[in-house]
This record gives sequence, structure tokens and C-alpha cells, in this order.
Amino acid sequence: MLIPEKFKERMKPLLKDAYDAFVATYEVPVRGGLRVNTLKMSKEEFLSCSSFSLSPIPWAANGFYYDGKDRPGKHAFHEMGLYYMQEPSAMSVAELAAVKPGEIVLDLCAAPGGKSTQLAAALNGKGLLVSNEIHPARSKILSQNMERMGVRNAIVTNETPQALAKLYFQAFDCVVVDAPCSGEGMFRKDEEAIRQWSEENVTMCAERQKEILAEAVKMVRPGGRLIYSTCTFEPAENEEMITWLLAEYPEFEPGKVCAHDSIVLGNVPGTLRLWPHLLQGEGHFVALLNRKSSEEEAGETSAEKLALFGKKYGRIGKKNYPDAARLALWDAFAKEFLDKEKAPEWFASKALKARMVLFGENIYLLPTPVALEGCKVVRAGLHLGTFEKNRFEPSHSLALALRPEEVLNVTEAGLEEVEKYQRGETLTADGPKGWTLVTHAGCPVGFGKRSNGIVKNHYPKGLRK
Repeated sequence: MLIPEKFKERMKPLLKDAYDAFVATYEVPVRGGLRVNTLKMSKEEFLSCSSFSLSPIPWAANGFYYDGKDRPGKHAFHEMGLYYMQEPSAMSVAELAAVKPGEIVLDLCAAPGGKSTQLAAALNGKGLLVSNEIHPARSKILSQNMERMGVRNAIVTNETPQALAKLYFQAFDCVVVDAPCSGEGMFRKDEEAIRQWSEENVTMCAERQKEILAEAVKMVRPGGRLIYSTCTFEPAENEEMITWLLAEYPEFEPGKVCAHDSIVLGNVPGTLRLWPHLLQGEGHFVALLNRKSSEEEAGETSAEKLALFGKKYGRIGKKNYPDAARLALWDAFAKEFLDKEKAPEWFASKALKARMVLFGENIYLLPTPVALEGCKVVRAGLHLGTFEKNRFEPSHSLALALRPEEVLNVTEAGLEEVEKYQRGETLTADGPKGWTLVTHAGCPVGFGKRSNGIVKNHYPKGLRK
């Protein structure tokens, strides 16, 4: 691997005696990681049904290294959203964010979705996650990954930081900025990162990071926190960025961080370094900053904050509510397929209707009642399905977000059957006629429609293997 000489020259004074150990990591194979999606099952449940050779990632509660012989990206479990394949060091960011259920969270530079899906798992369906990506093509990939992981309470946007800051001033308990950077931590994984590296690019990235942070700080509520991270080693993009931010915005102060599991303290308070010669990962920089507040400002409950968010940021315009005819079609589907006793929240009560929004004939369920005009929205919460010729057609998103106990008709399939289903084949299974949720190990795979012991396949054609 041909590492830029200028990069080496910059690393020598930074690492001193550890430089040789650092350079030696470029001759060591990359360790792949996956993170169990606890929105679907616990890590204990996953380990009991997985055939992969796994070992824990010390700093990530649900993260594991997998053996190089395993191919988790090709396994049926991947498309079921049972895990997210993620670089091990990158899992440290959402861990440091320490998001709690009920919080209101922004992931500002979110694609492809590793950190967003990890934050969503921590929220556990409660509260709100806004996942933003400025590049349109990457925002679609982000949306697809949120769908695959069965996230219910997230809005995916395609906006600039400046536009979001105008809409969501001091709105979030936690803002995560995994900033675009010079990517030095990706040299082992991506040769393109090596080709694009230059001293000029480092300077350009640092300037862009300041622009992003200048908007991000506006969106952190008093008493909230800002998480900043990069996958590069350059101090100008890391510790120097935090020093600049604290000097420019005195309302922020360093958060409390602890060195552990080969993760070391940075040279500035509130920062951590993950070095590839100290742990099995590509390297990362992470910082925690807290926005100061009075007791009154920080005293609202999670429910109060979410309600306030809906009221305050629902001012943008009038939503396109589904009309009575479409609501009747949804209700007919819900009555046939969903268990009202165990999951009454899916039926078109006043609360549910207030969160429904139409885009053409596609209906979405917002995490909280909030209008979206004035914001480029890629996914307005959970895509429930489509209205077609006097009927409601449920979406694959809905299938992956449902829990088996919420539905009346379940078809549990073995792994071989799941693989057939993901290829577009029909299944044979006795049971009630009509829509059925195909599951494996108690987790959703997709929708089917059963008649006379045959389950017609409704797995999206674009996802079939």
C-alpha cells in the first residue's frame, strides 16, 4: 500500500515513538464489524441464531468483529435488517452520544446510515430522529438503510446545515456531526481515500467543518450536547477544531469523557482518539460538548419536549392529510391484519391521523405531528404503503418495522424458505387467507398474501437476489 510521503511526514511528530507501530498497521488485514440491530432482537437472541464467527467489539455494546471467511453482507439476515455492517471504530460515535429513549436527535451528516441506525436503536422507537444528508443520491441510500433496519421514528431530510438551522433553532437534545473529512482513517479500506489525500484537501476539509459546526451549534437546545467526529488523524480537523469551537461559542463546554478499551484521551478536554495501532479498527476522533443551561431550560420531560417540537416546528405549512376515504381503506387493512388488542396505536384514532401525511398516493406516519413544507424530505417517517384503486397496499417498510405480536397473521419460515422468499419465490404454509407477515426467528422478512396454503410473494422486485 503506497501511503503519501507528505502524510507520513505529518504523522511522525504527532505520534513520536508510536509512529512505527502506526505505520505497521497498513500491513495488517482490515477487521470487519457488524452491529446487532436491537430494534429487531437482542444481541443474545442474535448470537443464538447466527452461524457467524463473532467476537465482541469492546467499546460498542452490540458490536462484533466477524471472521474474514464469513460474508454477512450476502446473508439473508442482512436484508432482514438484523445487523448493520459498520467499521468498528465508527461505532464509538453513537456510543458517546449516549442517546436515551424519548430524546430529540439530529444526525446532520448521516449517510450511509451507520450512526443514524445506531442512534435509532438507542431511541428504541421513542422520541424523534432527524437524519440529514446534503447529497441527494446518498440521502436515498440513507433512507433505504433506515427502512431496512425497521426504524419507525425518523425523518430523513436532504438539506444544507444552513437550511436546517433556520428551521430547527435550539431544537435538539443531541446533534451528531460526523463531519466530511480528509479520510486518513480509511486508507486501509479505500484506495480512493489515498488518491484524494493532499495537504490542500486537509485545509479545505477543516474550513468546511467550521462552516458545518457554525450551523450545528444553533440547533443544540440549552442543556443539550454536540457530538463531533471524523475518521481522520489530522489535528487541524480534530483537536484544533474543538479548540476553535469552544473559543468561538463560549456557551459550550467540554463534556466528560473517559479513556477505556484502548481508546485514549485527545489533547483537548472532551475528546477521544481511536488509533489503529492501539485497537482493532481504522481509527476515529470523537468529541463531546455540552451546551450550558439553567435548571428551568433543562427541566422539560421527554414527552413535553416532543410535544413542543411538534407545535413549534409544525408552523411551516399545512400538511396533506389523508381524506376520509383513504383513512377508511387504512382502517380496513388494519382491521384485517393488525391486532387492535396488542397494538391499538396502529388504528386511525385522532392521534394517529394527526401524524399521517400523503405524498401523492403514498402515506407516511410521522413520529410526531409536524408539517414538512419548506424542508426537502426524503422519507417522512415510516412509509405505511400506497392507495391503489380503492385498496391499500402495505409497503415493505411497514413489514420490516412491524413486530410479529402486532399482527394477526404470521408465517414463520425456516432459513432456506427465507432465502427462497428473498429470491421472489412463493411459500407453502397453512393459515388464514389474506395478508401475512413472513418472519424468521421472530423477525419480519416481508409481506405475503396467502390463499389455499400458498403464500404469494410481495418482496420488492428490486431487492430480490
